[in-house]
Amino acid sequence: MNHTPLWRPLLAEFLGTGLLVAIVVGSGIAAQRLSPGDVGLELLENSLATAFGLAVLIALLQPVSGAHLNPVVTLADRALGARLAPGKIVAYLLAQTAGAIGGAVLANAMFEVPTTLSMKDRATPGAFLAEVVATAVLLLVIFGLVRAGRVLLVAPAVGAYIGAAYWFTSSTSFANPAVTIGRIFTDTFAGIAPISALWFLLAQVLGAAVGVSLIVLLFPIRRTAPTS
Repeated sequence: MNHTPLWRPLLAEFLGTGLLVAIVVGSGIAAQRLSPGDVGLELLENSLATAFGLAVLIALLQPVSGAHLNPVVTLADRALGARLAPGKIVAYLLAQTAGAIGGAVLANAMFEVPTTLSMKDRATPGAFLAEVVATAVLLLVIFGLVRAGRVLLVAPAVGAYIGAAYWFTSSTSFANPAVTIGRIFTDTFAGIAPISALWFLLAQVLGAAVGVSLIVLLFPIRRTAPTS
């Protein structure tokens, strides 16, 4: 039986999601300042920082909370059989969302940028489809590896996938409802307008449903213990 106090994984989820958003937003601001006017180079700098940072955060926090850092990962974990009590699920989602907002505020402060709602419109049919794909494949990568008994590969694989998905999806692969909400609070390179965020959240929910279905079809037998 796991006797770990709940505050410990919640703190890990709060800090992990917050640092992830700080990496995304902060590297986006730095990229704009270092490579003004070159959007391709800015995106490259932003994607590399995010890919490396995410891999490190997962490797660090996986033993503490499972390193979900993403509401759809938490919900998918429960849907796929993890013994997560409803109260713990809600607590995880709240910690992730609060952390994401805090991470955006922190990045703004570090670069002396005011914390304001983003005006960056990202809502297009192509971006909606991209978020469905990005979220579904993210879950497939995570839980496919877990069910195949290759948990140690999750951190580098997820980092590599997100780095690639920045480029092959037109949405730059948010694939995370908490991160999407956090990015509302910065009117910088990584920001997203509130209305656009609503569409992204819907796409991520649809993507999660697709992802869980693919996991069940491709990896029907759980080969390792639940991650949390």
